[in-house]
Amino acid sequence: MAPKYVYSFGNGTAEGRADLKDLLGGKGANLAEMARMGVPVPPGFTVISDACNHYLQNDRTLPEGLRDQVEEALAKLEEGSGTKIGDSKDPLLVSVRSGARISMPGMMDSILNLGLNEDGVRALAKKTSNPRFAWDSFRRLIKMYSSVVLGVPDAVLSTVENQLKRERNVHLDSELPAEDLPILTQMLRDEVRKFSGKEFPLDPRGQLWSAIEAVFASWNNPRAIAYREMNEIPQDLGTAVTIQTMVFGNMGDDCGTGVAFSRDPSTGVKSLTGEFLVNAQGEDIVAGTATPRPIQDMQELMPDNYVELEGMARKLERHFKDVQDIEFTIQNGKLWILQTRAGKRAAQASIKVATDMTRERVMAATDAFLRITPQQLEQVLHPIIDPSAKRETVAHGLPASPGAASGKVVFNPDDLVERQAKDEGAYILVRSETSADDIRGINAAVGILTTRGGITSHAAVVARGMGKCCVVGASTIDIHEDKGEFVVGNRIVTDGDWITLDGTTGEVIIGRLPTVRPQLSNEFEELMLWSDLVKQMGVMTNADTAADSKVARQFGAEGIGLCRTEHMFFQQDRIDHFRKAILAQEKGERTEALAQLLPFQKSDFLDIFQVMEGLPVTVRLLDPPLHEFLPLPHDEEGLIALSKRLNLPYRRVRERVHALEQFNPMLGHRGCRLGITFPEIYEMQVRAVLEAAYELIRNGVTVLPEIMLPFISMEEEVALLRELVFATAEQVRSEMNFPESSFRFGIMIELPRAALIGDRLAPYVDFFSFGTNDLTQSTFGFSRDDIGTFLPAYVDRGILKKDPFATIDRSAVGELMQTCVERGKRTNPDLKIGVCGEHGGDPESVKFFHQVGVDYVSCSPYRVPVARFAASQAAILTKRESGNGPAKTRSEILPSTSA
Repeated sequence: MAPKYVYSFGNGTAEGRADLKDLLGGKGANLAEMARMGVPVPPGFTVISDACNHYLQNDRTLPEGLRDQVEEALAKLEEGSGTKIGDSKDPLLVSVRSGARISMPGMMDSILNLGLNEDGVRALAKKTSNPRFAWDSFRRLIKMYSSVVLGVPDAVLSTVENQLKRERNVHLDSELPAEDLPILTQMLRDEVRKFSGKEFPLDPRGQLWSAIEAVFASWNNPRAIAYREMNEIPQDLGTAVTIQTMVFGNMGDDCGTGVAFSRDPSTGVKSLTGEFLVNAQGEDIVAGTATPRPIQDMQELMPDNYVELEGMARKLERHFKDVQDIEFTIQNGKLWILQTRAGKRAAQASIKVATDMTRERVMAATDAFLRITPQQLEQVLHPIIDPSAKRETVAHGLPASPGAASGKVVFNPDDLVERQAKDEGAYILVRSETSADDIRGINAAVGILTTRGGITSHAAVVARGMGKCCVVGASTIDIHEDKGEFVVGNRIVTDGDWITLDGTTGEVIIGRLPTVRPQLSNEFEELMLWSDLVKQMGVMTNADTAADSKVARQFGAEGIGLCRTEHMFFQQDRIDHFRKAILAQEKGERTEALAQLLPFQKSDFLDIFQVMEGLPVTVRLLDPPLHEFLPLPHDEEGLIALSKRLNLPYRRVRERVHALEQFNPMLGHRGCRLGITFPEIYEMQVRAVLEAAYELIRNGVTVLPEIMLPFISMEEEVALLRELVFATAEQVRSEMNFPESSFRFGIMIELPRAALIGDRLAPYVDFFSFGTNDLTQSTFGFSRDDIGTFLPAYVDRGILKKDPFATIDRSAVGELMQTCVERGKRTNPDLKIGVCGEHGGDPESVKFFHQVGVDYVSCSPYRVPVARFAASQAAILTKRESGNGPAKTRSEILPSTSA
C-alpha cells in the first residue's frame, strides 16, 4: 500500500493540522489549521514534501500511488464545488502553489487559473457574464504556466503585451479593450510556440500534472538554492505542493486582493498594515504591475470586508501566537484567506512584538524569547546603512563585525592615526591583514577591511571588541600599497577615496553612504531584564581598557572574563619600555626595563577595576610571542630607528630580533612558556594587578581580581607558575601590609592535551577558561588567519557545514570541552568553567556551552546583549528538550509586573 501523499482541507474540516509542517509545508499546514478553525479558506489539498524528494531523487519520477491519490482528492473538490476540471460548461479552476516547511517568500513557483482552455474561457465568461475577466484569467495562466513549466522568460511575453498596448495607445493591461484579450492570448500562445518549440497545452489535466512537477523542480532553482544557503536552511527538505480552488479578485469592483500584516512589520505597532488592489489578482501586487493602495483605504472602499479582515487577523494572531502575514482575496464581496504565516519583520519590530504580545498574554515570555533571533539583536545594536541609499557593491568578504561605516581609504595604520588626529575625519583601514601592531590604526578607524583572514582573525576579533564595522577576507581585492590603491575588477580605488562597509552582509561599496544607528528602545531594555531572569550562565566580556569595560558594563556584562595585557603594551608611551625588556641581555637589565613599565600596567588596572567595581576581572598574563612587539627582521629602517630610540647597538638589536623569529609562532614560544623562560615578565604583571587591587580595596572599592595563565599544556607548567604567582602575591601583600592575598587563580584550556588532563590540572586552580579560538586551531590543525583561502571550498563541498571558528565544532572540540569539564569537576567539585573565545558571543555555541555545564561565557562588549539573550534561549530550549515541561511563563518570571 502506498504511503499517504495527499491531505485534503476545506469547508470546516482538514486531514492535516499546523504541527505537520514537515509534511505539508508551512502553507499547507496552516491552510489545514485554518480550515479546522472555520476560517474561510478555498478548499483544496496538499501533496506532501516526501513526494517532492522522491521526485528529485529518482530522476524526476513521481512516486507510485500519487496519481491515484491526487485524482481522488480532485474528485472531492469537484463534488464540493459542483464543477469539473476540463468541463466545457462549468470548469473547475485551481491554483498550484509551492510551500516548504520554512517560508521562502518568492523563491519558488506558483501557477494561478489552471484548468482553462478556450472552451473553459467561454464557459467562464458566460457563467460570470464577464468576458473580460475570463479572457484576462486565461492570459495570466498562459504567462505563468509558460514561465514556470515551459521556461519562457516573463520578459519575452511582456514584450508581446507591450507591443499590443502601444498599438492601442494604452499603458496598462486593464486599459486594453475586452475584445482585444482573445487576440492577445493567441499572440502569447504563438510566442510560446516560437520560443519553446511547444504548443501551450489545452488539456487541463495535463496542465495540472505538469504544474505539480514544475513546482517540485523549482525547489532546485538557483534563487531557491541561494536563499537557503543565505538563511542556513537545509537543502534536502523539499517542498509540498498545494492545489486549491481558485477564488478571483479580478471579477469586478466588488473584488480585490491584498496582503496584510496583523502588526506593522517595520515598527511592531499593533495595527493592520499592508496593501490591496481592487479588481486584481495577487500576482499584480507581487509583480508590481499595478500600484497597490494602503490597506486602510479598504475602510472606505470595502468597510465590511475591512472589519472582517481585521478581526480575522486578531483571531489568527492569537491562535498561531505570532504576527501574521496574511494573503487574502475578495470575490463578489466575500473574504477568502489564501494563506497565513509568521510575518517577517525588522529587528526592532521583533523586540516590540515579543514584549507587547507577552503583556497582552498572547504568548508566554519564554515563547516570546524564541520568536527573536540573536542576529536581530545584533542588528539593533550596530549602525546600519540607510535602506533608501543606492549601493554600488564591488566586492564581498566575510561579515566579521556588524554595522556599517563610511570612510576614506587608508592603507597605512600610522598614516590613518596621523590624519585622523589632524581632521577627526572618518577613515577605513584597508590591509591584507592586521597585526597587534596596527591597534592604534584600528582604534582610529571607523571600519576595517582586509583581503585575508577569517571571522576570528585579528582584525575581526579586535573590531568586534571595539564595536567597529569590519569586513575580512575580501579576496577579490588586490592591494597595491606602493601605489596607494586597491583594484577590484575594473575598478581602481585610491588612497583617500570614499568607500562604505556593511559588516552585516560583508559588502564593500563604492562611495559614502548614510548610516543610521538604531535607537535602543524601552522594549529592548525590558527584554534584556527578562533574559537575565531566565538564563543560567553568566555573561562576561573581553575588555582591555576602561573604555571597553564601561561599554560592556552598560550592556549588562557581569565582569571581565578576558583582559589581554599585551594590548596595553602597544601604546606609544610604553611600547619602547617593553621592547627594551625584550632586547635585554641579562635579567637585571630586563627587570629594570619592566620596572619602568609597571606604573603603566598598574594605572590601566586601576582604571579597569574602578569601572568594574564589584565584578570579577580576569587578567590573562602575557600570551603573544615576543617578536610581535618588534620590527620585522627584514625591516632595516625600523631596526635602525629602534636602535637609535633605545640607544642600543644596531647589531645587538638586529641579532636579537632574528633570534626571536619563529617558524610557527602559533605553537611556539608564547603563553605560559614566556612566563617560564622570562619569569620577571609575569612577576611584574602579577604585581601590577594586585597593587592596583589592594590600593582600591583600601579606599573602599570592591575589587575581585582573577589571574589567568595562557596556553597551558602540562601539569608541571601550572605547578611552577602557580608558585611564581602566589610568591609574588605574598610579596605584594607583605609590602603593602595587606591582611591577606585576595584573588582567584585559573588557567586557559586551549590545547587538546590540557583538555584531556583536566583532572590533573583542576586541583591547582579555581577556574578553567576555554580559549576556544586556539582550541579550535589546535584540534583541527587550521590557522584561523589562513582558513579563508579554503573554507569556502570546504563549505561548498559539504566537508564543513559552518566555519568552526564562528560556531563551535561539537563533535571534536566540543567533546574535548565536555571531557575536560567532567574530569576537572571530578577532582575539584568547586571548579568554575568559562569560555573566553569569540564563540562566547555565538548563539548556537552558547547553547552548547549551556548543555555541557559552562558557568559563564565572555565575549566582545558589543556582543554582550546577544550573549545574554542567547543564554536565556539556551536555558529555555534545554529545559524543553529535556522533557521537564514548558519553560516559565512571564508571570512566573516577573510576578510584580502587571500583564
